[in-house]
Amino acid sequence: MSRSRSSLPDRPAGLAENAARRHRSPFVRFSVWLHAALAAALLLFPERWSWFLAVFLADQLLLTLAGLWPRSSLLGPNLVRLPSAAAGELVVLTFDDGPDPEVTPKILDLLEEHGAKASFFCVGEQAQRHPEILREIVRRGHSVENHSFRHSNFFAFSSLGALRREIRRAQSVLAEGAGTPPRFFRAPMGFRNPFLAPALARAGLRYVSWTRRGFDTVCRTPEVILRRLIRNLAAGDILLLHDGSTARTPAGEPVSAEVLSSLLPILRARGLRAVSLPMAIPEGKDF
Repeated sequence: MSRSRSSLPDRPAGLAENAARRHRSPFVRFSVWLHAALAAALLLFPERWSWFLAVFLADQLLLTLAGLWPRSSLLGPNLVRLPSAAAGELVVLTFDDGPDPEVTPKILDLLEEHGAKASFFCVGEQAQRHPEILREIVRRGHSVENHSFRHSNFFAFSSLGALRREIRRAQSVLAEGAGTPPRFFRAPMGFRNPFLAPALARAGLRYVSWTRRGFDTVCRTPEVILRRLIRNLAAGDILLLHDGSTARTPAGEPVSAEVLSSLLPILRARGLRAVSLPMAIPEGKDF
């Protein structure tokens, strides 16, 4: 297999820094300015240190809350739903935390049965364990996207260097297994910190969250999950389910597969077509 571009180093330094600056949100820029202003003020008025500390802690709290709000754009660009220019009659199906040797093949069979496509946000370690499933995802016309290498519960607490390494390592594994580099990234559990946007810009990845999700990792009732996904469902929505770490029904079946078997006919009945992210947003298009 030829060497994929994601197994190469990050973008050249100049392009990477320009991209990072473009992707730095106004909120983060203000926070950087505020930190500098507080440091200067502390030198001028050291006796007011308690006030400056309170402002600093309040800013840190806001940054933390923004990172714990998966659909927020305060920490950087966040694709919550398809841009109107790309929506049409499309919805995007996404599956996280795989590939899983039991669940992913069931998901793939259901998608093929209904002529639907999806994006699979895969964990690098899982892809290393099951490279044949990664190849099957691509063979059936779906896309493989980046969901970090280890899916650590502490991902959102990582430094900039650690985030770059984690993203780059997953990107290399997934590109080698899928034959093409991922274009999109989703953080584990959707939790982020201010360093993620510049790390993704350096890697040439676009951040994606979701319009609606079913909480299928914790809920065991397919009907409840389905209602969450189809309530106010509209063209342009990005839906989140899981092929890895999905809950089980009382009968022991993966709940995401049960939900999908009902969801796909509903999409068709409503005139909506399920596609992958690259199908909705072709490379080179910057909606």
